[in-house]
Amino acid sequence: MSRADFVEGLRGGFTVAVASAPFAALFGALAVDNGMSLGELTLMSATVYAGASQMVGIELFGNNVQAWLVVASILAVNFRHVLYSAAIARYLRHFTPLQKFFTFFLLVDPQFAEMVKRGEEGKPVTFIWYLGFGIIIYVPWVLVSLLGGLLGSFIGDPKALGLDILLPAYFLGIVLGFRNRDNFLPVALVSAVASAIAYHYVGSPWHVSLGAAAGITLAALLPLPGALKPEPENEPHEV
Repeated sequence: MSRADFVEGLRGGFTVAVASAPFAALFGALAVDNGMSLGELTLMSATVYAGASQMVGIELFGNNVQAWLVVASILAVNFRHVLYSAAIARYLRHFTPLQKFFTFFLLVDPQFAEMVKRGEEGKPVTFIWYLGFGIIIYVPWVLVSLLGGLLGSFIGDPKALGLDILLPAYFLGIVLGFRNRDNFLPVALVSAVASAIAYHYVGSPWHVSLGAAAGITLAALLPLPGALKPEPENEPHEV
């Protein structure tokens, strides 16, 4: 049973690994362009393991920004992981402390989305399944980022190849996976508008957290499903 769960996790994560490979290669190329060595960029991919945050980090490194601002910017991008952790807490209560450590380390956007879907469908959320799903994404991410650093000069301008649109399209696909949820449209719309406004007036990467905060606030204010249904009137009892 454990082996079957692990194989199922590997199969589920394989598609994500293939889709994220261009981002990893792009990160490796950009890291070298910003003065990082192959060892440094590989260590960053292996320890930080967060595509958008790594992109933000190397851009700030290349501009000689102070260390505290780099940390604060990466925290702003990754703040959503605090929300992810809270949302999946009910599915991993049976995990050991060591298993929870690896769970949170491997927690990325598609991992979160797939775990929630699996739990809501009533399927068992086992650690061995989670590990298989995560490992098949993590290992290629580290290796392909190194490969991108080695062969970065052959990639050329990412915009010319259309690679700059891959990341937004990828996250849009994850968001649309929850389109059947109650209040999805207003929450997603408010998050998108708030993020666009924050990007214009505040700038990146803070627009990510501000857009998420706006969506969360609206979701908290909206009534729960079925909350507006009228209470059935008590019928008079016959004497």
